[in-house]
Amino acid sequence: MVNMKSSYGKKYDVIVVGAGHAGCEAALASARMGCLTLLLNISLDAVAQMSCNPAIGGLAKGHLVREVDALGGEMARNIDATGIQFRTLNMKKGPAVRASRAQADRYLYSRRMKAVVEQTPGLDLKQGVVVRLLFDESGVAGVETREGIAFQSRAVVLTTGTFMRGLIHVGLASYAGGRAGEPSSEGLSAQLKSLGFTVGRLKTGTPARLSAASIDFSCLEQQWGDEDFEPFSFVPKCRPFNQRPCFITYTNEKTHEIILNNLDRSPMYSGVIEGVGARYCPSIEDKVVRFSEKGQHQVFLEPEGLESSEFYPNGVSTSLPPDVQLSFLRTIVGLEKVEIMRPGYAIEYDYVDPIQLRPTLATKEIAGLYHAGQINGTSGYEEAAAQGLLAGMNAALFSRGMEEVVVGRDQAYLGVLVDDLVNKGTQEPYRMFTSRAEHRLLLREDNADQRLTAVGKRVGLVDEERWRFFCDKMEALDRGRVILKNTRLMPGDKDSTQRLGLEGLKNALTLEELLRRPELTIEDVGFMAHDLVLLEPAVLSLLQVEVKYEGYIRRQEEQVKRFRKTEEVLIPDSFDYRAVSGLTAEVREKLEKVKPMNLGQAMRIPGVTPAAIAILTILLRRQK
Repeated sequence: MVNMKSSYGKKYDVIVVGAGHAGCEAALASARMGCLTLLLNISLDAVAQMSCNPAIGGLAKGHLVREVDALGGEMARNIDATGIQFRTLNMKKGPAVRASRAQADRYLYSRRMKAVVEQTPGLDLKQGVVVRLLFDESGVAGVETREGIAFQSRAVVLTTGTFMRGLIHVGLASYAGGRAGEPSSEGLSAQLKSLGFTVGRLKTGTPARLSAASIDFSCLEQQWGDEDFEPFSFVPKCRPFNQRPCFITYTNEKTHEIILNNLDRSPMYSGVIEGVGARYCPSIEDKVVRFSEKGQHQVFLEPEGLESSEFYPNGVSTSLPPDVQLSFLRTIVGLEKVEIMRPGYAIEYDYVDPIQLRPTLATKEIAGLYHAGQINGTSGYEEAAAQGLLAGMNAALFSRGMEEVVVGRDQAYLGVLVDDLVNKGTQEPYRMFTSRAEHRLLLREDNADQRLTAVGKRVGLVDEERWRFFCDKMEALDRGRVILKNTRLMPGDKDSTQRLGLEGLKNALTLEELLRRPELTIEDVGFMAHDLVLLEPAVLSLLQVEVKYEGYIRRQEEQVKRFRKTEEVLIPDSFDYRAVSGLTAEVREKLEKVKPMNLGQAMRIPGVTPAAIAILTILLRRQK
């Protein structure tokens, strides 16, 4: 029960614990939906910190940022306003796997996000370390801080990042901390354990930060951003700064020799670290040991900001002692005289097995409690932000007694992310990849607004300006489709056929039919329709993708229709799997643990056999 003697005296609809990327999106979503919201953070000087590399987006991660924006979130606008280099990755590949990435000024990024939070009506930002959750007869009722202050609310979103029992390792030395220079959060994870949650241990790490004045850039390969690029936000408002280059160099055999000779001083290889690290972002020690056949590994030097002299050496994350870090770094071309401004370190932290969550990111056992971000075992700013927005949105809906939102696998990368977490759990930091999405041609960056903006509008997260912008874009798309279908190239039009290399044309062709030819682009045929070239480049790009990939898109849409049939077969919360004969003990245990909402979710639980699904299908349809 809430201790009223120590109550702050103001009851909130939603409290968000932690002001990282997940926490900021959760709190902004709740407040923008009209709920009185409190955002608590250990330090008010560390809002939306970029603890690791100073970049947003990348493969599959750029898709998540676009989806956050389409739903009415803030991350895309924030990076558009504070980015110092923008690139589109995989431009030579198909549209499904192209991705946006931007280098950020990490200080401006944090400062701007904090300002947005502070200026949002109905959102209070306060400093405080949450040590325990408060409950009443209906579920969660608020939180208590280390100072003994009780804040009351109808819903709580935990976005604790790496702070729950955070332990920093530098060489064989270790100390409590949620991030370098910041304390860890104690007490909360013990309470979650006592409430029956399965709490595990994960590990992540970061490289040393290097002094720009000590780097010889003259011998390094420069990598600039794209001159012509799409902003992350579908409603662009900010003009980016002049772009800054990154630089590429490589480790070598001497680097690897120093690392191998000092593995006995590595907390990872001496048994000090117990948590499981990220498979897809290994430390340089891990790379050298696991890929011993490779003579070099790429190091990507990223500027931390316009007015910062720090560089982030992406690719050499390490927890070796500082003297070893300096030694191996100075074997790398361009870094022969480098100075370390901050040593690299590893950090262990507690997370809660996400299999204990519903697809809404609500906990199954405690009403009104939501988890988002690294507490769910994920890695990455983008994965955290997407979860935070969904959790904040649903916490707001819960506080009002309204139906919560479930985002499907066929609807968004956010849906894939959450579905993977709640059905499979994770024993290592989860990272999003395009390969995880079976319908990825439908889940492109460029159509995230078509997939999700109506959802954001329905729950009150998308404002009128954004909605008008979206509606105008849809109208432009419709006009473009009509132009492509109705404008024809006639065989007698010698100038046009010659310009397009179609001198022997026998029959009239629509622009749509011309676009299906692999050698022609929408820019090639645009001269034939003045109204077409007046459309925005983003609209023209969408039209081209729709036409050129029409067959593939139709095939995936048919797959989605079949997929949705299983999603429509709901499984009641009260369904008794023990009463179903024919289910093995293993399958029954998995179903009771996950408690799938529908037959489709049950099918995606590892270990649930096709035979078990067939039995459930018959029973559920009979009950229906």
